[in-house]
Amino acid sequence: MPHYPQPNPADVRPPVLCCSGLDPSGGAGLQADIEAVFALDAHALVALTATTIQNTHNAYRVDAVPDTLFQTAIETLAEDIAIRAIKTGLIGSAGQARWLATFAQRQALPLVTDPVLKAGGGARLADDPVAGAIVDALLPVSRLLTPNAAEARLLCGEAADADIVRCGQRLSDGPAWVLITGADEAADHEDETVFNQLFRDGQRVARYPWPRLPHRYHGSGCTLASACAALIARGAETQAAVEQAQQYTWNSLEHAFRPGTGQHVPDRRRRTPPNA
Repeated sequence: MPHYPQPNPADVRPPVLCCSGLDPSGGAGLQADIEAVFALDAHALVALTATTIQNTHNAYRVDAVPDTLFQTAIETLAEDIAIRAIKTGLIGSAGQARWLATFAQRQALPLVTDPVLKAGGGARLADDPVAGAIVDALLPVSRLLTPNAAEARLLCGEAADADIVRCGQRLSDGPAWVLITGADEAADHEDETVFNQLFRDGQRVARYPWPRLPHRYHGSGCTLASACAALIARGAETQAAVEQAQQYTWNSLEHAFRPGTGQHVPDRRRRTPPNA
């Protein structure tokens, strides 16, 4: 392995390794990660997990990157750059999930896991082996898990109408904090308030109310998880990062734009300074 002298930490934004898929519409996936991480004063490194065919309506195809290519990309980055945090989104294979869990544990890096299982349009993006590897491999080494309510129930193996608090308690009964977002709980927009819930050590520790915004959004979960990872990389405690990232994400959604005829895309330019 070649040896590269490390730069002065004061000269660089803290590097965040973002492992996710390529979204051609630019609303979600790696582009969302890059924009959110940069907006919060960190630097995004990227490792492609899968290519997709999608637009702002739905996803139509997912092709996983070969595991060896995914691994080599990350190892090559790690030889050169001191990674400060890892964020995962769409995982292309169970092998990717297991290898990344080992890498994060070996490097003692904070891991933010966004378990992307379905597209905003409803298409299934990850198969059952990937979902199982997220629970069995990634969750035990994660600092933070950020599912929406539907993803939380899938990871718990619960029915679509199962009690979400019970799911949060189960998922957080280990080392990870769990933030379950609630925007998908009332898909018909009949509720004026969205509640995000934070769990730790098998208990709910916070419930965050947010005014429901009027549109459907593509990339909101990617934005939130990447913002959390950037803030953690900059030294924020986990709960503080969660709270600041929610405000940043809500602002991005409030100013969202519609590049096509489907969902709106967050405008991820930062409008309020983080406190970290």
